[in-house]
Amino acid sequence: MAFYFAQFLTGLASASSLFLVAAGLSIIFGVTRIVNFAHGSLFMLGAFIAYSVSQHTSFWLAVTMAAIAVGTIGWCMERGVLRKLYAAPELFQLVATFGLVLIIQDAALWIWGPMDLLGPRAPGLEGVVRIFGEPIPEYDLFLITIGLVVLAATWWTFKRTRFGILVRAATEDPEMLQALGVKPSTLFQATFFIGAALAGLGGALELPRQPANLMMDLNIIAEVFVVVVIGGMGSIIGAFLAALLISQLNAFGILIFPEITLVAAFAAMAVVLIFKPYGLMGKLSIATPNAVEIAPPMTFGRIGSFAGVSLMIVLVALPFFAPSFVVVLLSDIFIFALFAAGLHYMMGTGGLISFGHAAFFGLGAYGAALVVKGFGVSMPMALVAAPVLAGFGAIIIGWFAIRLSGVYLAMLTLAAAQILWSTAIQWQSVTGGDDGILGIWPSTWATDTTAFYYLALALCSTTICALIYLSLGQHGLLLRATRDAAPRAAALGINVKARQWLAIIIAGVSAGLAGGIFVFSKGSVFPDVLAIPNSVDALVMVLLGGLHAPVGPIIGAGVFALLEDGLSRLPYWRALLGITIVIVAIYAPNGLAGVFSKLRVLRTKST
Repeated sequence: MAFYFAQFLTGLASASSLFLVAAGLSIIFGVTRIVNFAHGSLFMLGAFIAYSVSQHTSFWLAVTMAAIAVGTIGWCMERGVLRKLYAAPELFQLVATFGLVLIIQDAALWIWGPMDLLGPRAPGLEGVVRIFGEPIPEYDLFLITIGLVVLAATWWTFKRTRFGILVRAATEDPEMLQALGVKPSTLFQATFFIGAALAGLGGALELPRQPANLMMDLNIIAEVFVVVVIGGMGSIIGAFLAALLISQLNAFGILIFPEITLVAAFAAMAVVLIFKPYGLMGKLSIATPNAVEIAPPMTFGRIGSFAGVSLMIVLVALPFFAPSFVVVLLSDIFIFALFAAGLHYMMGTGGLISFGHAAFFGLGAYGAALVVKGFGVSMPMALVAAPVLAGFGAIIIGWFAIRLSGVYLAMLTLAAAQILWSTAIQWQSVTGGDDGILGIWPSTWATDTTAFYYLALALCSTTICALIYLSLGQHGLLLRATRDAAPRAAALGINVKARQWLAIIIAGVSAGLAGGIFVFSKGSVFPDVLAIPNSVDALVMVLLGGLHAPVGPIIGAGVFALLEDGLSRLPYWRALLGITIVIVAIYAPNGLAGVFSKLRVLRTKST
């Protein structure tokens, strides 16, 4: 019994540490409605800054200074970038803050280098306390106390003080508050400072438990999002309860079934969202922006048709005069374009944000690889199996996802992708685990680079054209009706949920086919095809090309692949890519297709 109580206290200490970061994110969302993917970067900065300061002064002063410094950095982020996105759809907020992640990560690499930095032990808390005979680290008891103090302080600040009343007023009716002489922007800045400072405090206090490193941001942000979503976006009490739930699941799950620790948090989130769509203590807010901007499809008329035909002619002729590396690069672009096209159809036409689109891509990739390795089937049969398996996965995931909307839907798809990712890592006898599945080569007739190029071009272009046809046809019109005015669409007799479910299935089948082609292009598959960065890549491609342009995925995939290929040769290329993403999200929300459309309109007016 004493051992289990000690394990409970260990879980409670982890819950307090996680809550410090999650509380900051919950506060920021509750007030500004910004879904800040860069919150994990603030946590990482807290650890790095505390490490640097602790080399010249006491650890406790370093913790305090790190929290203040990170709060100031968060204030600058709000002033410089995020305040421009308050009225933007959630998709642009998510993608822009991911751009900030890339920028901050390279800034940290430049300042602190790539090595892990081991910080000092907390002075005065190096020992252990025996409770029922079991040793409990004094620092764990300190973290538990800090978590409870922060919980009480934040609840009191936002529920019982004049500042809290004004913040709630700014969230619910900023125009009326401004008419009364109070600037909502000042309150938003103060709130962002508090939320960022809590993330920095969490990172600084984590320093005695783990070294500061460049992976801290992505390692914690998924779990923090899970905590905030389970608790209910904007609920401090909910975040604490969710942190306690997740930490205890991890603490006791590792004793019963160690493999479950990778997936426990996401499985718990999926279960909670199915029964409580807005989290344990969350509620639907009328102030939340639309998932995507309400806009008609962006077409280019005869010019667009002529450009499309011309492009196809060039692509067909290209292998006859282009070097082989260009042919291989273009084959990859075709695959990425199809991957993004399915997501574009789901989001741009249907308004359904997915943060786990890699789930379908990975299902297709592993499906093709497994039928080749397990049953010895040919490449054509494997390319049939890939979209079928991905479509089956989309049927299951979509059935749960259509009950949600906005960021909650995005997080459920993220949970699905993370569950599949952990399965791919741990089910080593089938998937090969981290070693992956190797030796998945094309059929003899497609082993030549040029032959495979034409195969990829034919499959990807045909499927993309089918998606464009669907988005511009009757099904696309009905799907946009469910996106723009779901209650009115339902009143007119449109089955909203069925249309959305079908859109997810179509997107999943398209991504699955892309995954199947990808396996044969690389000859192998690894769990990273299911990881979060792969899903984010698809989001960035859609945003770069243009969310409402049917040809957006083609433009976005091409530009993204060329940017990644060109910038990756440069030092700190992630920061350059992140700056590009932020600029597009703020100043070109309609993507490059929108820029071309504006130039075309200006040229028409000038003539």
